Amino acid sequence: MLESNFLQKAAEDFRYLLNRAYPRKAALELVGNRYQLTADQRHLLHRGVFSDVDSQERQKKKISPNQIRGYDLVIDGHNVLITIEAGLSGRPLVLGDDGFIRDISGLSGNFQKTERTAQALQLLLDLLKRVRPRQTLFLFDSPISRSGELALEVRGRMQKENLLGDAMAVRVPEKILIGFPGRVATSDTAIIDRSHKVVDLAGDVLSKQKKLKSLIRWRRKRGIVGKK
Repeated sequence: MLESNFLQKAAEDFRYLLNRAYPRKAALELVGNRYQLTADQRHLLHRGVFSDVDSQERQKKKISPNQIRGYDLVIDGHNVLITIEAGLSGRPLVLGDDGFIRDISGLSGNFQKTERTAQALQLLLDLLKRVRPRQTLFLFDSPISRSGELALEVRGRMQKENLLGDAMAVRVPEKILIGFPGRVATSDTAIIDRSHKVVDLAGDVLSKQKKLKSLIRWRRKRGIVGKK
């Protein structure tokens, strides 16, 4: 990785361009080329740095897990579970300008169920039992390998835990997630921007498990701070 001050300056410049309405892709390429950032470093900026306006609008939508009690909840299944797994495994996570915690490994398309998956799921179900949404719908991306099997397992675990709801593998989960009238659990920016109330369940689970030691944080004036 480059010297941290390089990455700090790159983050500041990227945010500066975004705040002046530069297209995100072009701004990232410009900053990445200027500082000769690697693909991983560019991905880190992409996942963690946003314009002030976008950050503030998303923060207005963010709610605590306790605020899903009694409401219908839809969970972006792979998004949330992969983030929890990343934290449990000690992989780097980033706390974005918008207040959402994200995995930066880029492994979602190659996701494979492991023992960590079962652990992540149980922690998530324990949280749901505590906050008690009216009913919960898990959505998984069917193009990802064995999504149907994962949905079937989640459905069975929910029944065992006496949690009302369902789990499904669908080709385009966004069609259900976007505009969902209840609460939405995700850190996907495209879904957050088109949702009313969003909860960072993965961040809450990992915080309670004290699994945020590899969390990369961002300071508004100096870019990257480093690991918590």
